[in-house]
Amino acid sequence: MTDPRPTMRVLRGPLVRLLDDPGEDDRPAPGSLSYLQDGALWLEDGRVRAVGSYHEIAPHLPVGIEVVDYAGKLMMPGFIDSHVHYVQLDILASYGRQLLDWLNDYTFPEECRFAERAHGEAVAEAFLDEQLRAGTTTSQVFCSSHPQSVDAFFTAAQRRGLRMLAGKVLMDRNAPAALTDTVASGVADSERLIADWHGKDRLGYSLTPRFAPTSTAAQLDAAGAILRAAPDLHLQTHLAENAGEIAWVAELFPEEKDYLAVYERYGLVSPTSTFAHGIHLDQSMRERLAGAGANIAFCPTSNLFLGSGLFDRLACREAGLATSLASDVGGGTDLCGFATLKAAYQVGQLLGQPLTAWQGFYRLTLGNARALHLDRHIGALQPGQEADIVVLDPAATPLLARRTERIGKTGCLEPSSLGELLFALMMLGDDRSVFATWAGGECVHRQDSH
Repeated sequence: MTDPRPTMRVLRGPLVRLLDDPGEDDRPAPGSLSYLQDGALWLEDGRVRAVGSYHEIAPHLPVGIEVVDYAGKLMMPGFIDSHVHYVQLDILASYGRQLLDWLNDYTFPEECRFAERAHGEAVAEAFLDEQLRAGTTTSQVFCSSHPQSVDAFFTAAQRRGLRMLAGKVLMDRNAPAALTDTVASGVADSERLIADWHGKDRLGYSLTPRFAPTSTAAQLDAAGAILRAAPDLHLQTHLAENAGEIAWVAELFPEEKDYLAVYERYGLVSPTSTFAHGIHLDQSMRERLAGAGANIAFCPTSNLFLGSGLFDRLACREAGLATSLASDVGGGTDLCGFATLKAAYQVGQLLGQPLTAWQGFYRLTLGNARALHLDRHIGALQPGQEADIVVLDPAATPLLARRTERIGKTGCLEPSSLGELLFALMMLGDDRSVFATWAGGECVHRQDSH
């Protein structure tokens, strides 16, 4: 018999949350940062019941409630990855090519393997293990063109109680026959998957045309029709990543004035649309995206690894265009959000727009949640939100411990020192810095359990 009593526990320790966009200054904008030196997250049935100072909350706690002590650590909302290909996990660190060669040499052959459900199941489990090890509790995920790859992913995510977005790749041309679908089969598969998985527990569906060159006009139009009929769906695709890709789109769609216009014509630019990369955009394109409420997923490790270019984050900000942070994988180099932050800082430095720690961790948490329209559920650990939490260890490695020892103990930091600590984690952190990961109020990864 199922125990009807609520599951309650309290996580106690230093707690950092970004409650709004902190701006681009060295100091976070007023009201954007919450830092509690001795914080408490009171969790009940997978959600945050209350958050605040432990000494304020303690008198209201039931007798005997479990208190998990994270003194000396740093709690914050679980990390969010706005664009990642789970089916590319096993080709991480494949010797570099530029985008189109890389797709043909590595990606397409690898994705053919997902015709077998068992292979998809094994990779989905390994992928989610790695994400949780890195403190990532929510992602927007590309599967392969095989519907069984989506079933495998959602099954694994549902069993772990995760909030995830994912979808089947739509691709009816310019790819191996083993990977291509048709307009009719792509629609039928997508509609079946939406019926089976969208809105089930913490799962949501993202329509997924790979990118304009691998879909005919008819397929793009069909995807747009599905989105118009169900505007609560998400949509994910790629845009303006590589110069060769842009030239190819111009050849395939000569009637359109630019790459973005292809997606606009078929109704794919919406408030729930994520366009990965968006490196080679002009300001008119950024403003059109902003006007539609879409977001660009900035994938800095991938952009550097494939030599695609430097993403102008501040030009997007000037246009009012939302940006999110993403790992991409396997064109990227790492599933860990710290690697994404480090590369984003380096890209920014080359453009004269360094990324502050405040802005970086905002993007990995509430900023990404807002870009994906998930902020009512996750991103800030507000009362009523789902209890997805990452617990960081500022002394996880000898080098990180030496660096952070100079800053001070996590339970007695001033805001300026907190910024220094977060920046040190951005630069020196990796998955060893993730002491624990909680999803839906349950601990799903703990460093000392390995």
